[in-house]
Amino acid sequence: MQTRFNPFTLRNGATVVSPLMRDFDFLFQDSAGPTARRGTSFAPPTDIFETEAGLTLQVDLPGHDAKSIEVKVEQGVLTFRSERKADPNAKENARRLERGFGVYTRSFSLPDTVDATQVEARYEHGVLTLTLPRKEESKPRVIEVKVQG
Repeated sequence: MQTRFNPFTLRNGATVVSPLMRDFDFLFQDSAGPTARRGTSFAPPTDIFETEAGLTLQVDLPGHDAKSIEVKVEQGVLTFRSERKADPNAKENARRLERGFGVYTRSFSLPDTVDATQVEARYEHGVLTLTLPRKEESKPRVIEVKVQG
């Protein structure tokens, strides 16, 4: 998979900027009132697992309508997108709104070993699971050793 250089990334993978941004958000979290997170775009947390059969991605999308989830593969890039709509009645009685809503999107460059024509998507219990099988020629195979004599 491709990775991009980030000058703010430390050797352990943590970023220098994220703790600063978290502190900054904390200072101003109440300044915009109960609708502070409206209309924002989010990159949902994603776990990626690799097996001999291929890759599996698990994406947390709690509270999303399955019909709003779109998955596509285009020019070697897997992209998923979903929109979680705000409760229209929430503004009337809300004292605090912490659950995010808006557009959730994420893209990943696919390795050449993935068969992009066989990608499958399943959504249950708030988790989108994407199965990306390996191409047959890239799957490991056992070669029998022949004994002569």
